[in-house]
Amino acid sequence: MGLEDLSRIFEKEGFQVYCDSKYLYDETPEFVRVSAKESIVLKPQTTEEVSKILKIASSKRIPVFVRGGGTGLCGGAIPTKRGIIISTEKLRRIEIDANNFCAVCGAGVTLEELIKYSESHGLSFPPHPGSESATIGGMISTNAGGVRAMKYGVMRNYVLGVTAVLPNGKIIRLGGKTIKNNAGYNLMHLLIGSEGTLAIITEATIKLLPPLKKTATITIPFEDANMAIKCVVQILRSGIMPLALEYIERPALEIGEEVSGKKWPPKGEANLMLIVEGKSYDDILSICEKIEEICREMSAVEMFIATGIKEQRDLLLIRSLIYEGLKNDVYEILDVSVPPAKIAEYLERCNEAAEELGFKIINYGHAGDGNIHQHPLRKRDDEHAKEEYEKLKTEFFKIAKELGGTITGEHGVGIVKREDLKKFLSEEEYSLMLRIKEVFDPYNILNPGKVVKL
Repeated sequence: MGLEDLSRIFEKEGFQVYCDSKYLYDETPEFVRVSAKESIVLKPQTTEEVSKILKIASSKRIPVFVRGGGTGLCGGAIPTKRGIIISTEKLRRIEIDANNFCAVCGAGVTLEELIKYSESHGLSFPPHPGSESATIGGMISTNAGGVRAMKYGVMRNYVLGVTAVLPNGKIIRLGGKTIKNNAGYNLMHLLIGSEGTLAIITEATIKLLPPLKKTATITIPFEDANMAIKCVVQILRSGIMPLALEYIERPALEIGEEVSGKKWPPKGEANLMLIVEGKSYDDILSICEKIEEICREMSAVEMFIATGIKEQRDLLLIRSLIYEGLKNDVYEILDVSVPPAKIAEYLERCNEAAEELGFKIINYGHAGDGNIHQHPLRKRDDEHAKEEYEKLKTEFFKIAKELGGTITGEHGVGIVKREDLKKFLSEEEYSLMLRIKEVFDPYNILNPGKVVKL
């Protein structure tokens, strides 16, 4: 079916049809990005409109792809067949229920909007998985995490309820404003992290917390990854639970400095960045003194503490802009997760494998929860590049599995890691996933080709 045919079908039903190439791609690196298929774009404003679209799509077997903020990194929102792109950008209703500590918001509400609305009501939404232009629907669909996940959890921990539309157009409402719900199988949690392959989430009830406390940001340089990760373990075993605990290697910091125009405090070959919080600055000072004592025992070179808002923002800016400085020079952004105490071993073995295969890797990530971001730098783009890179990626995933880890901790599977997932999982796990997809989407119209392949 051509684009003109698709347009006529939905214009006849009263929908405005858009054709804009910006909806064909997300932030997936170009080297591993799949070729997008031209599709029409629809921008429903209500759950009922999404339902109407899916009823038509199901009856005519038209592929449907859902797009939020377009910040994904594994091709999850890229249309792999000619069909419909449903943009959630007009699903923007947001309502704060301060008495029940929650927000009811449309799938198109951005992270930035949710944070601002929460704070205006004296509450907070702690998770911060990267770009604040990410949408709530997208964050739920990918079970987004971020730098604060070690203390405050991932998106799954904040979803109390969802309204979703099944591929056949039927509307389901799961969960609500209750904290506890043991009524049967938890279908809501099956949708969380399903990457738009089982249903389209149009609205969600999100748990909010009291306001965040005062914070300080600490940087600690080390001469090698092994000592840095040993320090992470000792900090956590001491009973201190930082708001964030990041591991960043020198080359990554230098890239972040260049892009941001800011300067990092004294840095080593391996560096930790901690954000700690307390009721008062005296409370924070006590925590910092305890961390400093642990670091001295771990042979840390020096420790820097930033308490001012600007100082802390500058450090976070350097960390957050590392990918901005790398994105045109990488094959892919890997986001393997391993047990936190295994990070140093994982990095050491990966660096050895990379050197043997002739690759240079930039490493950083969430030391507190074991989620490491690795950026293999492009060395050439000839006919052998993809084959060589696949060898490297396969070796990294093999090492992660041997250490009790997984191939993706944040970004998801999408289409980029679909074949890797099949190799990584047992036959029984993969077979169950296929059957779940078939139950929800028997005609395979919803985000076809992503996560699992029917």
